[in-house]
Amino acid sequence: MQLLSAFAIFFIIWWTVLFTVLPIGVRSQQEADDVTLGTERGAPARSKMGFKLALTTAIACLVFAVFYYLTIILGYGVADLPEIVPKFDQ
Repeated sequence: MQLLSAFAIFFIIWWTVLFTVLPIGVRSQQEADDVTLGTERGAPARSKMGFKLALTTAIACLVFAVFYYLTIILGYGVADLPEIVPKFDQ
């Protein structure tokens, strides 16, 4: 796998994980009883973006490591999926 391809796959994994991590721990200003004048009551009270970006990077590294192990080390590809997935129709 070339470096640019690996970076592109990691970026796609990272971006997907970011959207799953963003809602973690979100409390609205109304729930926190700290509504700032001129803002929407449903806006987040504290976004904790630094923590969420670090968590996203850690999870994306783990997912990419599994992807790398399965595709590069073990040699599995898309054509191998019918052999890997168990058949439940029998």
